[in-house]
Amino acid sequence: MYRILGINPGSSSTKIAVFEDERKVCEERIYHSLEELNDFKRVMDQESLRRGAVEKFLKDNNYRIEDFDAIAARGGILEPVPGGTYVVDDHMVDYLLNRSPVDHVSNLAAVIGYRLGKPYGIPCFVVDPVSVDEMCDEARFSGIPEIERKSYSHALNIKAVARKVAKEIGKSFEEAKMVVVHLGSGISVGALKNGRMIDVNNANDEGPFSVERTGELPVGDVVKTAYSAKYSAEDLKWKFTKNGGLISYLGTRNLKEAIRMTKRSFKARLVIEAMAYQIAKEIGGMCAVLGEKPDAIVITGGMALEKRFVDTIVDHVSSFGTVKVIPGDMEMEALAFGVLRVLRGEEKARDYREARTKR
Repeated sequence: MYRILGINPGSSSTKIAVFEDERKVCEERIYHSLEELNDFKRVMDQESLRRGAVEKFLKDNNYRIEDFDAIAARGGILEPVPGGTYVVDDHMVDYLLNRSPVDHVSNLAAVIGYRLGKPYGIPCFVVDPVSVDEMCDEARFSGIPEIERKSYSHALNIKAVARKVAKEIGKSFEEAKMVVVHLGSGISVGALKNGRMIDVNNANDEGPFSVERTGELPVGDVVKTAYSAKYSAEDLKWKFTKNGGLISYLGTRNLKEAIRMTKRSFKARLVIEAMAYQIAKEIGGMCAVLGEKPDAIVITGGMALEKRFVDTIVDHVSSFGTVKVIPGDMEMEALAFGVLRVLRGEEKARDYREARTKR
């Protein structure tokens, strides 16, 4: 039996779980107040606070770090790498602390796990990090040579639900062809073929608008806005990634609340339908990328809990293939199971320094 500690920081909470083989023994989401988080200039400066939360969880549940065979940490924004399970080492930690292009909360997990485990010789791994890049060559072209499309997505949950659905339909993950849609604060729509995510929208910059992100925007109007002297670069970045989409139209990031608004507001109804429309359009594009009918179109993530919203998407895309809905996320399971495959010898752990040069 292998015991694994899972660590998954979110913007305002840290999710922690203990697994014994595939069985989840306990799990807790520890919330951090806005006052606590505002004390830190950078997200990465929260490391000691978040590590303390993990240590408290262990103490409260009568565990010591020495009780674990491995630590499974959410993967952050690393250099582009293929999907898989990676050993966390000094080089990866240094990159996350000092050189990652985005000061993102996902970067914290590997640093916390590594610092907890290293004194006791407990290995730490990350699984399918945000920067998984398996895009086909054609997908990299943006339209101008100076800009290449980037692969930043909800790879962890996308690949986890793809494995689950492949098993359900009697195919291996490597032979199944799917379009997987992760509906969270950002939206990722990926085309999976031969076990690889051959195309996916960048959840920050492209694709449909979400509860707080604009998704793809008309280039000409973006240029006009940028040079209007009304906004700084930071203002626009915030507007596009934190204050766009649903909140910009309806004043809320809460999809459930927005759906309630549709009972009395035609505008709210139209905005919700427009978001579903854009998601469906992205799904259609990824079906075209596969070049054949997908074995399944899978809808997952937090917004997938809202049946009425999902039904609107399904109405648009059901003619493309069988639609399966897996509400919520499987991130903690995905972390633990990825590490478990390595511990059992079913999969080889990857070396980050070697893999980052191979796409």
